[in-house]
Amino acid sequence: MDIEHLQQWIGRTERRADLVTATPVAALSATLDRDDPEPLPGTDLPPLWHWLYFVPLARQSEIGPDGHAKRGGFLPPVPLPRRMWAGGRLEFHHPMRVGDEITRESRIADVRGKSGRSGSLVFVNVHHEIADARGVAITEEHDIVYRDNPTSGAPAPEPRPAPADATFSREIVPDPVLLFRYSALTFNGHRIHYDRSYVTDVEGYPGLVVHGPLIATLLLDLLRREMPRARVRRFEFKAVRPLFDIHRFTVCGRPDGDRAVRLWARDHDGFLAMEATAQLP
Repeated sequence: MDIEHLQQWIGRTERRADLVTATPVAALSATLDRDDPEPLPGTDLPPLWHWLYFVPLARQSEIGPDGHAKRGGFLPPVPLPRRMWAGGRLEFHHPMRVGDEITRESRIADVRGKSGRSGSLVFVNVHHEIADARGVAITEEHDIVYRDNPTSGAPAPEPRPAPADATFSREIVPDPVLLFRYSALTFNGHRIHYDRSYVTDVEGYPGLVVHGPLIATLLLDLLRREMPRARVRRFEFKAVRPLFDIHRFTVCGRPDGDRAVRLWARDHDGFLAMEATAQLP
C-alpha cells in the first residue's frame, strides 16, 4: 500500500449546501422513540442531528461493492476492504434551526498508516465547518479507519470492561428495522448495516453492524432524556468495540463534575463499545 500516494489527498476540500428541513427531524425523533413536538420553522436541531443533512449522493453507477461510493473522489482511495466511523470531536457554537440554509466546508486534514495485530490500518481525519446565516454553527473532526478483513487465527483485540458506575442508562434493541431506518435517514448505503449475507460472508462479522454515528446519537439522546435543559458545548467520542443486531446493548452516563457528562455504550457481555464525553457551558 502506497501511503505516500494516499497522503496526496491531504488538503483536498469539498463544499456542500443544504437546507434544514423538518421531515428528517421528525423521522429521527420517531426512530429514537421520542415524543417530540412537531418540528416547525425555527425549531433547534439537537446536537449530532446535522448528520441528517449533507448526505452522500453518489449515483447508483458510482457505488462500490460495499455500498459506499467508489473510492478516489474526495476521500483517498484506500485499498482496504473495511471502513468504519472511528470517532470524532465536535464543537457546537450555536444550534442550527429548521428552515436554515446551511453549508459545509470539508478538508482532508490527515492520512496515516499503521500496522496492527489484525493487519494494516489507515486513518483518515476530515475537518468540517458547518455554517448558517449566523456564522459557523459546528466545527467537527471526523475519524475514519480502514482495515483488512480478519485473517484466520488472528488474535482478537482484548475487550475492555465498561464502567460500572452509571447514574442513568437505557437499554437499546438494535433490530434490523432500527438500523434500516437510520441508514435510510442518512442515505447510508454501507451494506454492513442491512445486508446480512454480505456482512457475515464477505466482511466476517457475526451480525448487522450498528452505525457508529447512531450509537453516538443515542448517547446524546440519553443525555437529553436525563438532563433536558443541558446544552452541549463540546462532544467527543471514540468507537472501541463493534455492536451488532444480534444482541441488545446499553447506553450509560454519569455527571463528571459540574460541566461534563461521561457517556458510554456497554455491550451484552459488559464490555465497552463506545466512550464519550459531553462538555457543558
